[in-house]
Amino acid sequence: MNATEMKRRDFLKTGAALGGGLLVSLYVPEWVLAGSVHEATSLTPDTSPFAPNAFVRIGTDNIVTVIVNKSEMGQGVYTSLPMMVAEELEADWSKVRYEPAPVAAAYNHPVFGIQMTGGSTSTASEWDRFRQAGATARMMLIAAAAKNWKVDQGILRAENGYVINPASGARASFGSLADVAATMTPPKDVPLKDPKNFKIIGKPTRRLDTPDKVNGAAQFGLDVAIPGMMTVLVARAPVFGGQVLSFNAEKAKAVAGVKDIVQIPTGVAVIAKGFWPAKQGRDKLEISWDDGPNAALSSTGMREQYASLAKTPGLVARKVGDPTRALAGAAKTITAEYEMPYLAHAAMEPLNCVVDLRRDRCEIWTGTQFQTGDRAAAAATAGLKPEQVTLHTPMLGGGFGRRANPASDFVIEAVHVAKAAKVPVKVVWTREDDTRGGWYRPMWYDRFVGGVDEKGNPLVWTHTIVGQSIMAGTPFEAFGIKDGIDGSSVEGAADLLYGIPHLQVDLHTPKIGVPVLWWRSVGHSHNGFAVEAFFDELAHAGGKDPYELRRALLADQPRMRGVLELAALKGDWG
Repeated sequence: MNATEMKRRDFLKTGAALGGGLLVSLYVPEWVLAGSVHEATSLTPDTSPFAPNAFVRIGTDNIVTVIVNKSEMGQGVYTSLPMMVAEELEADWSKVRYEPAPVAAAYNHPVFGIQMTGGSTSTASEWDRFRQAGATARMMLIAAAAKNWKVDQGILRAENGYVINPASGARASFGSLADVAATMTPPKDVPLKDPKNFKIIGKPTRRLDTPDKVNGAAQFGLDVAIPGMMTVLVARAPVFGGQVLSFNAEKAKAVAGVKDIVQIPTGVAVIAKGFWPAKQGRDKLEISWDDGPNAALSSTGMREQYASLAKTPGLVARKVGDPTRALAGAAKTITAEYEMPYLAHAAMEPLNCVVDLRRDRCEIWTGTQFQTGDRAAAAATAGLKPEQVTLHTPMLGGGFGRRANPASDFVIEAVHVAKAAKVPVKVVWTREDDTRGGWYRPMWYDRFVGGVDEKGNPLVWTHTIVGQSIMAGTPFEAFGIKDGIDGSSVEGAADLLYGIPHLQVDLHTPKIGVPVLWWRSVGHSHNGFAVEAFFDELAHAGGKDPYELRRALLADQPRMRGVLELAALKGDWG
């Protein structure tokens, strides 16, 4: 690993016993925290959110708890990250449990510097950190056994939840050693396994969260219920950026179960004893809207704007050779345009957020991929400090990026509702709300012009991309946008692997009043389709088999060529 690699000396730190047992904490290096205040202190149950945090906890009952700093939304991190710890710890997998992490700086992503889940980085970013946590715990348990048995720890080994003395046959469970291990000095360096010796990683393993999902015990955001909680639905503007001019709530208030109706920045909130009265009450609201700056915005108008931009030069993301001259000299040229609409994330579980706001504290339950940002935004909205906000992350019924919104829209809205309601609230988005609520994958318009030579081989390829930036205005703008080009807009296009002699990819980034956000696989989700579709058209124009042509143009890309060949084999191409 490169930027995500963490030196062991950066974070080896032993915590104190937590309710009896061994707690191993991982210290976050300076370059991750980038100047934030932190100290390598031992943990106690009442540790403040900014203290170094524990990833591994071993109890006297032999249970190994791995505290997972990634949101579980079906991708399996509640199993994959514990597997890394268990592998190096030599734990008994049947004794391994998971626990969602609280919000704390030491749980930050090693590269992004905030606590979040996204970019398909959970395994790669935590590969070293979680394995080293397990290895550190293993070495400390071995040291504890050596102390108890008065032997050299070099002759001992760990296996399946025990420390074993091969010479005497003595065995001690991790739980029986946990209290003593908690007093040991952590090693400055720990050996990690050779992958060929893995017993858990890479092997079929039961998911730790499956039983609770099968028996109904798993808690998602929509399952959360706290005493005194009201359910809330919000009537939002029919046009992005619209505002309430006035509203009549008499009919809505007459619905049995409706307790209050309040105006908030995003619309009108109906506060009720349950979902159905909140839904009926909202349906009976009479609201006059100011459609605002996007009143004239239309799909037709945007399409015309995009199509016009696509025919003009944009900011150049990549240029190879002389595309203009090559097009003029090509034996045959073709033009193609592809259009992709806005796409909602459409997670199985619609958005929801529970907020219990008190005078000096706030407690939130929501399925989020963006813990650091959401806690900070909630605190600012409530007039509190971040450390006064406790954010719980239940399981997510899908995320796909919608729950990793730097604007924290659904969390901020729920805090506004709680401030107005003065009772605990659960703000629920219906499926319809979720679909029309914005923060979509952007609409895209792609225009290609390509040419082939006399033998039908691709000679030139130009690709103009038109679409909104998803990085602009976010904490990722500083490194996500360079020279005006959002790297996520051109990924899968500017890094085209096919060996075409003359190439140009350029980008237009119009400012449109539709809120947009990353979507699963980000730029590859739209550029992949457009690029490969046009490649097929160019192959057809030159009279070439699209598979054979791809294979020939990937001569310098053996890995990708191997993937292509396997796909052709499995698909029985030709």
